[in-house]
Amino acid sequence: MKIEDMQAVVSGAASGLGRAVAQALAGAGAEVTIFDLNAEAGAATAAELGGHFARVDVSDPESVAHGLAEVAARQAPLRIAVNCAGIAPAAKTVSRGAAHDPALFARVVAVNLQGSFNLASQAAALIATAPHLGTDGARGVIVSTASVAAYDGQVGQVGYAASKGGIVAMTLPMARDLAPLGIRVCAVAPGIFRTPLLEGLPQEVQDSLAGQVPFPSRLGEPAEFAALVRHIVENDMLNGEVIRLDGAIRMAPR
Repeated sequence: MKIEDMQAVVSGAASGLGRAVAQALAGAGAEVTIFDLNAEAGAATAAELGGHFARVDVSDPESVAHGLAEVAARQAPLRIAVNCAGIAPAAKTVSRGAAHDPALFARVVAVNLQGSFNLASQAAALIATAPHLGTDGARGVIVSTASVAAYDGQVGQVGYAASKGGIVAMTLPMARDLAPLGIRVCAVAPGIFRTPLLEGLPQEVQDSLAGQVPFPSRLGEPAEFAALVRHIVENDMLNGEVIRLDGAIRMAPR
């Protein structure tokens, strides 16, 4: 599917991987709307890209619906939705004799998994109203962000890994659900990428993490993640797949 002149929504695009995706799609000619809770950074990024911003909490279905209503009011129909919003607090199942805070676990799942579902399902309903593109009956694409933690969750990642594992698990059935509507669904499972969260760590920690990647032995760049998302959108045969983007890393327990 071509990207030029298409309307796209990217959640979590005020920074990090989401921002890179928004830049890549806008650079390819898409009209991009950013969904984020950080109004200042989100609006600034939207202005930079000549796009739009809506303050949306993806864990709240009504907030997502309100944001998508703004998108639906625009002239071009929605064709592309990318889930990049997420949080990654660390907590063990039992720590110092206390069980994992259930509220924290629920919050991680609400943002990462439920949030991805909220945007994907509601965006799909909107994309389904758009005219077909080309001869295949295509209408649009949904891409979510999983993680290698879905497969190699480390100590302290029980909530995060569960949320990302859910994204992996829902990708194929969602693709099957939406196939009759001409909507493709994929996910990317990134490894260790240079995001604001990692850049806030001491340099020696960053170097240690980079050294764990077999090849290339460095942190992934957000632009590389965005390039894969762009390829998924443009390659009509990519559907129902979760793609690891990790330099062949397999995470150790710690």
